[in-house]
Amino acid sequence: ILAAYKALMERLLSMLGAHNATQKSKEIIELETQLANITVSEYDDQRKDISTMYNRITLRQLQRIAPSLHWKRLLDRIFHDNFSEDEEIVVLATDYIQKVSDIIKNTSKVLHNYMLWRIVAALSEHLSTAFRSTIHEFSREIDGTEQQLELGRLCLTQANKHFGMALGALFVKKHFSLESKVKQVQKLVEDIKHALDLRLQELDWMDEATKEAARAKLKHMMVMTGYPDFLLKDELIDQEYGFDVNKKTYFKNILNSIKFNIKLSVRKIHEEVDKTWLLPPQALNAYYLPNKNQMFPAGILQPTLYNPEFPSLNYGGIGAIIGHELTHGYDDWGQYDRYGNLKQWWTQESYRKFQKKAECIVKLYDNFTVYNQKVNGRLTLGENIADMGGLKLSYYQAYQKWVRDNGPERPLPKLKYTHEQLLFIAFAQNWCMKRRSQSIYLQLLTDKHAPEH
Repeated sequence: ILAAYKALMERLLSMLGAHNATQKSKEIIELETQLANITVSEYDDQRKDISTMYNRITLRQLQRIAPSLHWKRLLDRIFHDNFSEDEEIVVLATDYIQKVSDIIKNTSKVLHNYMLWRIVAALSEHLSTAFRSTIHEFSREIDGTEQQLELGRLCLTQANKHFGMALGALFVKKHFSLESKVKQVQKLVEDIKHALDLRLQELDWMDEATKEAARAKLKHMMVMTGYPDFLLKDELIDQEYGFDVNKKTYFKNILNSIKFNIKLSVRKIHEEVDKTWLLPPQALNAYYLPNKNQMFPAGILQPTLYNPEFPSLNYGGIGAIIGHELTHGYDDWGQYDRYGNLKQWWTQESYRKFQKKAECIVKLYDNFTVYNQKVNGRLTLGENIADMGGLKLSYYQAYQKWVRDNGPERPLPKLKYTHEQLLFIAFAQNWCMKRRSQSIYLQLLTDKHAPEH
């Protein structure tokens, strides 16, 4: 992988006219290796406990911790502001910032090349065919991709990335005879929330004070289904995209979009956390945001994940996904309270018991192997808690209640499976995927999700 990366860097730098690209690549990789060596691994306990990472300090203190950068000058320029030395900021990696400062102090000319390389790495996929082909060579080595994305698909991907909500408006107009569908999914969400509420009350290892706080968090959780209302008004969609686009300047369009989004992002400083929609309605995804206590099942309100005719398949499909996202509120990052503030709402005793139970899941997943590679139970802990929690809620609680209320579903003709079995088949189908071995190897090293099968 490293050899392929070095070849990619040399080739791109040469194509952009750098002299002595081999030497420059070697220097940049040496610096990147130093940065990698001071980075704490994502499954290290230090990175798992947000409350120990969360350091609120002043700008003055930051300047003392990491003196190699002029922090005030840098932040004033980024935010078009004039911050006081007592401005409070949050640093999630104090040690790292300190070590980076030391590296900067002892590194000279390569810093400029490094920063330029980061820009090249981020943007060269938007240049001509020769650049895309070079990047494809690298991808082939990394995850086994054999074919480049055809141009039509590439353009759709980029349009979706930079104009997600505008495309979402077209999607909504075409697919959403949606009011009834949204109501049905909202009912499904309420059923699964109710199931989780009952489950919390039954837990024998959680004390009363923690149960009360956990139930309050569930009650406050925002669940966004369907799409935001502004997608039905063209003039409101236009306001989302205050940048120039010209059909002759593709690369410039991308830059304009990036700059515009940075501007929006920078404007949010000192504002309350924005709890509006994050994903467009066509995104085939779902998320839970701990700092907003908010969840959103996006473009999954359609077969095979959702079909109003088949309750068992719905509970195994979208039901388990909704349960998964709700469970994220109580996983190993579950220290955010009902308002999305980082505040320990667990009692010490209950949290200790939670950690003990979580260790069982770490061990369970540590024992899975894929292509003779071990799964990392600690790296994937949060997702595994959510998977198991989501399936439990959907099957044991929500679906069984549906059967009690509506009577058992009729068997489907010519199918030998019961509806309970179909629920599990639907759950498995959520995860159906083919990957090459290189891709799985990379996933085991870097992904917070365990491999699909």
